[in-house]
Amino acid sequence: MFRGRAPFAIGFAICAASMAVALFYFQHHLGLEPCPLCIFQRIAAIITGLIFLIGLIHGPRGLARRVYGGLLTLASLAGIGIAGRHVWLQYFADPDSLGCGPGLQFMLQNNPLSKVIADVLKGTGDCGEIVWTLFGISIPGWTLLLFLVLLGVSLGILLAREERPAV
Repeated sequence: MFRGRAPFAIGFAICAASMAVALFYFQHHLGLEPCPLCIFQRIAAIITGLIFLIGLIHGPRGLARRVYGGLLTLASLAGIGIAGRHVWLQYFADPDSLGCGPGLQFMLQNNPLSKVIADVLKGTGDCGEIVWTLFGISIPGWTLLLFLVLLGVSLGILLAREERPAV
């Protein structure tokens, strides 16, 4: 199941579909503007998708396949961390502790990247607001589930045994 190029194609398709939903449905159709943590989740999905795409094109075997699996696992874990933080802010953080901060563009223009990342992960009032749900799960909750699926595919690539040619 996790051999060949198929898992790379599946992972890429999941990432591409998630970005299409984020951009065309949530942002353009519903008019929902992404908060800073949403943007970071999109970046994680794009990076993960690009690694899947490169792996799909390359068709690695042996050690190279394990390297791809390791990179995909790290990218998926980063997405899980960001989405998990966002879910925590929405469901468990004290709403009074979340102020409305400046926009991401302003932060990037006026602060070093390390400070921007630290500030974004603290969250803002925009990040704590739940603007859409499906079955009681918010957008970051669904994104967390998506990254968990991607982690499963990534670990499958990383840990799959190579087929040995018959002698």
